[in-house]
Amino acid sequence: MTTRLPDAYFDRMYAGTDDPWQLSTRWYEQRKYAITLALLPDRRYRHAFEPGCSIGMLTAQLAQRCDHVTAADVADAAVRSADARLREARCRDRVTLARWSLDSAWPPGPFDLLVLSEVAYYLDADMLATILRRECPRLQPGAKVVAAHWRHAVADYPLTGDAVHAVIARTPGLTSLGSYRDRDVAIEVFDTGDGRSVAAREEVPGAR
Repeated sequence: MTTRLPDAYFDRMYAGTDDPWQLSTRWYEQRKYAITLALLPDRRYRHAFEPGCSIGMLTAQLAQRCDHVTAADVADAAVRSADARLREARCRDRVTLARWSLDSAWPPGPFDLLVLSEVAYYLDADMLATILRRECPRLQPGAKVVAAHWRHAVADYPLTGDAVHAVIARTPGLTSLGSYRDRDVAIEVFDTGDGRSVAAREEVPGAR
């Protein structure tokens, strides 16, 4: 097994269709995006980083919660589709799009939100852990990391969604703030700061 799926794998996926995972039509995807966004503990973010953005479905929604989003994908076809979608959504000016892979050096940011949605299981555990240990300390203090991954095994993928989340949870400096799991998807949000809850940060009486 290689350390990550090659770029050619994704080029083949997009060769016959511009939406190979039916991200724009499946209720599973729409529901997953809604839960992901609902778990984010801050009302707004200054600059989000979304590697593996695919055709930009989640990117367009992140742009409503963020002053700016940097989004990237390894497939040219995906980046082109994302560009068109973001223009249609009238948020292209708030998104930087690039062709880029998760294991490359990350853009400079600084980022206060990292979004790992259906992307981290394309790497093996050692590579994923190495990247997170290298890059997460570069996030802004108090930045949030949200991860969402399919829980069923896929023969082509080096990791399952549950294995991905276990690797993320072991990353130094990350504290889990909350999670959602069902038979299909695991979604979890982490904090690089003090780990206080939303209610505690807003000083709601009784919150600790």
